[in-house]
Amino acid sequence: MSGRLAEVLARYEPVIGLEVHVQLSTGSKIFCGCSTTYGAPPNTQVCPICLGYPGSLPVLNEGAVELAVTAALALGCTVHERSVFARKNYFYPDLPKGYQISQFDRPLATGGSLEIPPEDGEGGKTVGITRLHLEEDAGKSTHGEEGTLVDFNRCGVPLVEIVSEPDMRTPREAYLYLAALKQTLEYLEVSDCNMEEGSLRCDANVSIRRRGEEPFGVKTEVKNVNSFRFVESALAFEIERQAELLDEGGEVVHETRLWDAVKGEARPMRAKEESHDYRYFPEPDLEPLDVNEAWREEIAADLPELPGARAARFVDEHGLPGYDAGVLTRTRALADYYEAVVERFDDPKEVANWVMGEVLRIANEEGEEVALEPEPRPVPPEDLADLLRLKADGTISGTAAREVLDAMVETGRAPGEIVEEEGLEQVSDEDALAEEIDAVLDAHPDEVAAYRGGKEGLLGFFVGQVMRRTGGSANPQLVNRMLRQRLAE
Repeated sequence: MSGRLAEVLARYEPVIGLEVHVQLSTGSKIFCGCSTTYGAPPNTQVCPICLGYPGSLPVLNEGAVELAVTAALALGCTVHERSVFARKNYFYPDLPKGYQISQFDRPLATGGSLEIPPEDGEGGKTVGITRLHLEEDAGKSTHGEEGTLVDFNRCGVPLVEIVSEPDMRTPREAYLYLAALKQTLEYLEVSDCNMEEGSLRCDANVSIRRRGEEPFGVKTEVKNVNSFRFVESALAFEIERQAELLDEGGEVVHETRLWDAVKGEARPMRAKEESHDYRYFPEPDLEPLDVNEAWREEIAADLPELPGARAARFVDEHGLPGYDAGVLTRTRALADYYEAVVERFDDPKEVANWVMGEVLRIANEEGEEVALEPEPRPVPPEDLADLLRLKADGTISGTAAREVLDAMVETGRAPGEIVEEEGLEQVSDEDALAEEIDAVLDAHPDEVAAYRGGKEGLLGFFVGQVMRRTGGSANPQLVNRMLRQRLAE
């Protein structure tokens, strides 16, 4: 947080609400059979329905409804038995019908909440969810030297819009809310939430009021924020801008502003529309959407364990620290991988250390995520369990285990095979080690005398010398014990 923002927050209280548009993970669009695959050549995934040709009729995608209900139930929303689609009328080149099919006064779901997790030792908070509704996406306009080009491929891509209550009070809280929402939606497999591909987009509404005042101030909406960091930066900029206006006796204008990430500023885009500007009316070509109790219960029964609950279980069931549980439940795939290893090697903390350390290190180096499907990566969980078992029973050292893991990733071979072929087994023969230990002690009489005189820190020196003589193959725990015995004689 900048010094300027901290000074503003001491005098003003921001009021922040977020509108998040999430693309649902369906193979086809919400009202037609066109593909939703990202990256296709412009205007190749279109048909008369998503282009709004006269006489074409929309047909609702049942899969999109199921995903939307899944998200609503996971967020604790009330899913209404009947909701209604409406036409949101406005003109823009990338909206070929001249209206967007959305939901207005009778949305799919209302109410609900999302927990913002604690950060830096501070307690989290609960952010209310106002509504969640279904709608179709518009096309994409690209502005360049040749003019404005329009790609209609996104027209009709299924979205849910999730509108929060104005419960956030700092840009950082908004960032954490978005991170928690993204994590939840990814756990549900409702969306891939890829912001670079437009699967998750956010509009931020913010106003400020003097500390101690009750009425909200005049809000502005900031658009074109395509990363969580930019949301945080855009909100900080807008809070400081509004404070400067009020400090100088000016007034905040109710408007939509466009975030410029290069310049780090939000500039006016247009006067903020109100709902009546869109002239909503019920969509005449679609029946009301009925989601009966049986359907809701069927979807609810398939809800996965959500990240907060899973992290709490990792603490209770596996005895992990809260930090470890948070890291390991960052994604559903990572949590699944961790538990797959624990099922095969019953030392949850040791598995956690390796997954958070070496496994994530390798995954980052490879530029991939830890996962079980479509194939286990970076190594199968059963192979990692076998490796940890070799380390636990003293067959290999911790250092050798890391070398073996790297070789497993590179070659795909099993850990036992690598240990045998590379001769990495630890020497645990006490007679053989006794000879090496005696040789080290005989070669360093002054250090032996110093140790026996009270400088017990020299034990590490002796261990290092034995490991050097054995090429690192000696069992360090056994060497440590035998050296203590020898030096105590």
